[in-house]
Amino acid sequence: PHKLRECLPLIVMLRQRLKYALTYREVKMIVMQRLIKVDGKVRSDMFYPAGFMDVVEIEKTKENFRLLYNTKGRFMLHKVAKEEAQYKLCRVKKVMRGPRGVPYAVTHDGRTIRYPDPDVKAHDTIRLNLETGKIMDHGKFETGNMVMISGGNNIGRVGTITHEEKHPGSFEMVHVKDALGHTFNTRLENVFVIGQGSKPWISLPKGNGVKMSIIEDRAARMK
Repeated sequence: PHKLRECLPLIVMLRQRLKYALTYREVKMIVMQRLIKVDGKVRSDMFYPAGFMDVVEIEKTKENFRLLYNTKGRFMLHKVAKEEAQYKLCRVKKVMRGPRGVPYAVTHDGRTIRYPDPDVKAHDTIRLNLETGKIMDHGKFETGNMVMISGGNNIGRVGTITHEEKHPGSFEMVHVKDALGHTFNTRLENVFVIGQGSKPWISLPKGNGVKMSIIEDRAARMK
């Protein structure tokens, strides 16, 4: 599962975000009835850490959510259609060889996937079918592809990679340009590819990951 610093426990999700429960006990009741699925598996621990890109399914209300960041850096439960809830995106942290020379990829949510496509390298993104656990396709980390920023100051912003800077021994930087033409840069480990070219594989939360300045934000809210 995800790191504790980068997750949203189910109890917070059900009580504070979705408001399906008022108290700790109510959350416990909901979870213990095996109503909540995370990434296609029933989770009955209310402290289960759901994290970035996870799909949360509540069959009783026929709702599917994907956990994404908004541009303020907070988790948001983004409602997705049934079809989109069948898969999730995973960022490949590293590709290694296991026992007997079996290649495997380690993803940002702690999965290991054996025999990935030989083209898949670290920092790429794979699209994982949640029912079978198989890789459907993958997006390379390269200029021109669409990315979402999953950490740092620009968290939650969406744009396309313009170029990357290599700094041996220090942090490698990536320059990203968003839909309005604003450019910003961030560290390589914060960049999460979400689609090939300018077409994202997942639906984006409202605002499409464009960060507004405080004044723009106020003007939008005043309308």
